[in-house]
Amino acid sequence: MVLALTHRSFAGRNNERLEFLGDAILNFVAGEALFDRFPLAREGQLSRLRARLVKGETLAVLARGFDLGDYLRLGSGELKSGGFRRESILADALEALIGAIYLDAGMDMARERVLAWLASEFESLTLVDTNKDPKTRLQEFLQSRACELPRYEVVDIQGEPHCRTFFVECEITLLNEKSRGQGVSRRIAEQVAAAAALIALGVENGHD
Repeated sequence: MVLALTHRSFAGRNNERLEFLGDAILNFVAGEALFDRFPLAREGQLSRLRARLVKGETLAVLARGFDLGDYLRLGSGELKSGGFRRESILADALEALIGAIYLDAGMDMARERVLAWLASEFESLTLVDTNKDPKTRLQEFLQSRACELPRYEVVDIQGEPHCRTFFVECEITLLNEKSRGQGVSRRIAEQVAAAAALIALGVENGHD
C-alpha cells in the first residue's frame, strides 16, 4: 500500500504501474455499474456518464475527502510546490490505491470500494443532458421560470477527518420541503441534493 502513495518524484519505484492498473479497474467497475443501472441507455450516453464518474476532478475530490494528500510520499520539489494538493497527483494516487486494493484483496473488494466511494456521484447521475451536472440543470430550470436560485446549506458533517460525510439541504421556492444530499465532499452533497430537487419537481426521474 505504501507503493501506491509513492510519487515518481520520491523514488524510481513509484505508483505509476499501480495507477495504470487502478485506472483500468476503475473504468471497468464504473462501466459495469452504469450498464446495470441504465438498461435503456445508449453507448454514447454510458460513455459520457462514465467520463464524469472517473474524471480527474471527481477523483481528486474523493482523495481530498480522505486527506490522501497528507499520506503521499513526494520528492522535495513537489513538496515545496504543494504537490500534495495538486489535482492530477491526488487523482493518480487514488487510482494507484485501487490497483493496490485489487492486488492485496482481489476484484470483489476493489469493486466494493470503488462503488462505495462513487455512491454519491452515482446518485446524481441521470440520462437527461449528461453534459451538465445536476446543480447546473436545476439552476437553468429555475431561471427558465424566473424563479429564485436554489440555496444550499451544509447542515451536518459526520465522521473522522479522513472519511467525512457532508449533509446538505437545498431550498427552492417551488418545493415545500428542502431536498437533501450527502457525500464525501460539500460539492458532491450539493449535486446529490440538486438531483433530488429535480426529481421532486418531476423534471427528472433519475433512471430514464
